[in-house]
Amino acid sequence: MTPGKETDEALLRHIKEGIERIQEYTGGDHATFVSSHLVQDAVMRNLQTLAESTQRLSHPIKASEPTIPWRDIAGFRNVLTHGYLGLDTQLVWSVIEQDLPGLHASVERMLLRVTTP
Repeated sequence: MTPGKETDEALLRHIKEGIERIQEYTGGDHATFVSSHLVQDAVMRNLQTLAESTQRLSHPIKASEPTIPWRDIAGFRNVLTHGYLGLDTQLVWSVIEQDLPGLHASVERMLLRVTTP
C-alpha cells in the first residue's frame, strides 16, 4: 500500500473492524474470554492484525492522536506474534478492557479526519 489518505482510511477501517470483532467475540465478558480457547485465539489474531495495521498508518494521522501509545501497540504485537510459549490471558484481557475502548474512539476520530474533505 502506498502512503496517503486512502491507505490510512483502509487501515483505520481494518483496525476498527478488528476491535469490533473482539468486542463481539467476548461480549465484554471476562468469563467468555477465559473459558474458550476458540475465543482467545480469535481475539489474539484480531489483536495481531490490528496492531500490525497501526504500524502502517502514516505519521501525520498517528500524530493527530498523540495520547495513543503507538510504540506500545507495536511492542504488544510482537509479544502476541512471538509468544510461542503461551500468553498471559490476564494481560490480554486488560488490553481488551482498558486499552481498546480508547483506541476505538481515536480510530473513529481519525476516520473522520481522513474521510472529511
